[in-house]
Amino acid sequence: MSVFDDLVGQEPLVEQLQHSAANPAAMTHAWLFTGPPGSGRSKAARAFAAALQCEGGGVPGCGECQACRTVLAGSHADLIVEATSETFIRVGRARDLALAAGSRPTVGRWRVLIIEDADRLNDQAADALLKSLEEPPPRTVWMLCAPSLEDILVTIRSRCRHMRLRTPPVDAVAELLVRRDGIDAAMAHYAARAAQSHIGIARRLALDEGARTRRHRVTSIPLSLTSLGAALSAADELSTAATEGATGSAADEADEARAVLLRQLGADPSARTQPPAIRTHLKEFDERQKRLSRRRQHDTIDAALTDLSSVYRDALVLGTGAGIEAINSTEVPVLRELARAFSPDQLLQALDTIGLARQRLIANGSPLLVLEAMMVGLILPTARQGA
Repeated sequence: MSVFDDLVGQEPLVEQLQHSAANPAAMTHAWLFTGPPGSGRSKAARAFAAALQCEGGGVPGCGECQACRTVLAGSHADLIVEATSETFIRVGRARDLALAAGSRPTVGRWRVLIIEDADRLNDQAADALLKSLEEPPPRTVWMLCAPSLEDILVTIRSRCRHMRLRTPPVDAVAELLVRRDGIDAAMAHYAARAAQSHIGIARRLALDEGARTRRHRVTSIPLSLTSLGAALSAADELSTAATEGATGSAADEADEARAVLLRQLGADPSARTQPPAIRTHLKEFDERQKRLSRRRQHDTIDAALTDLSSVYRDALVLGTGAGIEAINSTEVPVLRELARAFSPDQLLQALDTIGLARQRLIANGSPLLVLEAMMVGLILPTARQGA
């Protein structure tokens, strides 16, 4: 067993991390893990943190000692993990992290700080981390995670050692689902292919029939866009589903977190009214929950757009005879019909339209307006000609 077991398809990177963990002279004080969604950036950072703290013998990262288990669980005394639920990591939080980085390790070998969404650092927050990244105490290690180098300010990435993760092979992701989660091999391969090797999404697709149903609705959208009305209706349905999903998934968590907060403040969670001082804390809590809900809505829509773009990609591959395996291999009749409806140039334009929508969402565009503009741009060419 090893803390690196779930990092499928990343063998060269794992070797480098194990070598650094075993040789303090080869250590760097700041690391930047990049890679496409689902490649395992955060898992790589946590596994490396566990290897640094490992108390077992042999190769660092045994996965069985107390230090390895507590790091992977996020409860080690010398580990801080910043996994923001907001659109941006704000400067106040960055200053708190920089201050925490100045503390010496208490029970482990290293003081480790992991920022899972370093691409969400705004300019002021990034500036607040610069000095700590450049000159941390001797036993402090920073680990930042982001999709790509371009998502990180030059001043930040120049102070870090870059470790790039690659998209794991579909077969490797399927094997992991079979080995770790006991999923049927055929279902595991379908899920890994449909998720485009995103391990977390693949697991959800394999285990959740509702997730497969929602994905099928998205992949059925292209052929339904036969008119302006149909396009606006599809946008509204996708926006509504994302909003309901974000609200529903957060509701139970918010209620429990609210009760925990009230108990920590010495208040009664069942009371109908709270003292003014408590209400101030509750107002801040509610604002955080609203930001969390917005982010979840954007993340849900972005995942749907990834699935949608895979359909146009497959139609392009099929229409040009590229001989590459389809992501949506169970939807071949739909792909053939779409390839007949669009020329290769039009399919490329459709992919650009979806890419533009994703950029607008990142820039905090109104989800419904962004989706409406995108769906109108994806109306079938034959419908446009008949209009």
